[in-house]
Amino acid sequence: MADDRSQQARPSLSRQLLPAVHGLLARPLSSYYLLIASGALLLLIGLTMVFSATSVKAYAEKGNAFTEISSQAVYALLGLVAFWIFQRLPTVTLRVLGRVLLGTSIVLLLLLAVINGLASVGVLSRDAQGVTTLGPIAAKLNWLYFGSISVQPGELAKLAMVLWGADVIARKGVALGHWRELAMPLFPMIGLLFILVGYNDLGTMLVLLALIVGLLWAAGVQMRVFGALGVLGLAGVGLLIAAASRGAGSGSAGAENYRLRRLTSFLQPLESCDTTSVAGESCYQLAQGRSAIFEGGWFGVGLGKSALKWGWVPEAGNDFIFAIVAEELGVVGCSVVLALLSVLTYTGFRIARRVNDPFRRLAATAITTWLVAQAVINMGGVVGLLPITGLPLPFISAGGTALVVTMAAIGILASFARAEPDAARALNARPTPRWVRLLWAPLPPLPPAAAAGTSASACPEAGRQQDIRGCGGGRRR
Repeated sequence: MADDRSQQARPSLSRQLLPAVHGLLARPLSSYYLLIASGALLLLIGLTMVFSATSVKAYAEKGNAFTEISSQAVYALLGLVAFWIFQRLPTVTLRVLGRVLLGTSIVLLLLLAVINGLASVGVLSRDAQGVTTLGPIAAKLNWLYFGSISVQPGELAKLAMVLWGADVIARKGVALGHWRELAMPLFPMIGLLFILVGYNDLGTMLVLLALIVGLLWAAGVQMRVFGALGVLGLAGVGLLIAAASRGAGSGSAGAENYRLRRLTSFLQPLESCDTTSVAGESCYQLAQGRSAIFEGGWFGVGLGKSALKWGWVPEAGNDFIFAIVAEELGVVGCSVVLALLSVLTYTGFRIARRVNDPFRRLAATAITTWLVAQAVINMGGVVGLLPITGLPLPFISAGGTALVVTMAAIGILASFARAEPDAARALNARPTPRWVRLLWAPLPPLPPAAAAGTSASACPEAGRQQDIRGCGGGRRR
């Protein structure tokens, strides 16, 4: 009887942990530390898995198992530099930079479309690797090559659309409720990107549409507008699927609609797929991904011990790296990756909810939506819940432009996390030494007087149209 009373008096483990978690999250710089920790761990896991997934192929083709990981490590360092630069930039500079990046990405996309178009009509020829050369510039699928430097313009367009779109919507403010204000200049730019990006890279176009939806949702656009945009978006995606073809000039098989094949492969049962033909290419990828997940089980076969990366899983270091994670690290390893992505998602939306400036709120929402959508599309394609689109998994997959742009986006979120009202007041109350501010990040500006007494919990969440004006009167800094 006494033992029962002592057990009832003793608080449960959940009652002990919840106050501690709430206490940690209530600290002024919690968002910043959560963002840094989750991003750094995902980057470390990504570098490890890229080496594990690509070492065999790199050794077989180039005689050096460290070829791919060396390139990825260089891109990771460039990404850290991009993170450092972008977390130091004020919002005024980010707004101007959005226009510059958007113009640059459109020029690169136009150049890529021209080279691919000339190759498809026979004016330019492709070599055995599918590379088309025009003077000092070369193109292959979605990549542009300037000598030894490769750039994927679609990845740059994501960051450009975040900054430019957030700036345009923040400037319109409450006038965004009118259809004409919403349409200009946002819709023409979306249509241009839809054509330039969507024809060659449907996966990237879907991510762009997702981050645009995040922007409009954070701005408080009415649901009927989302309905109209949804119909237009589905119609546009249908047209892109119908118009797609490899255009590689490799006969009838090369000219088949590969997007339609991927969609039909996804809709039919895996057992009925013919994985021995070109038409069954997507089925083959899905079958090998499923096999890797099955072989991994709960705890995996061990890091570096994957059997299917020996030429069985296509794009093992890029699009299908999650299958290698599942095989080598099992359900536990996949759960760790999902948990870190979930923490990153929570932190991004937490930053968007707590900042006062409309531009910061919109940009933080768009960045988080972009990363979440890309991760969901990639992992959904690997496990068979979504059609395969060829998108990389953020932080984990090999790829230079994607990693650098993602790290730049995380730097922007880090800057916004330091600009949360409570975080800004805490940093200014006990400023770090000047040399630390020069080497890491400057002090964020103090929140305006109207928002100084407004905590994050007091920020109104009801009425999303009010969010565009920001808590505390929506004064811009």
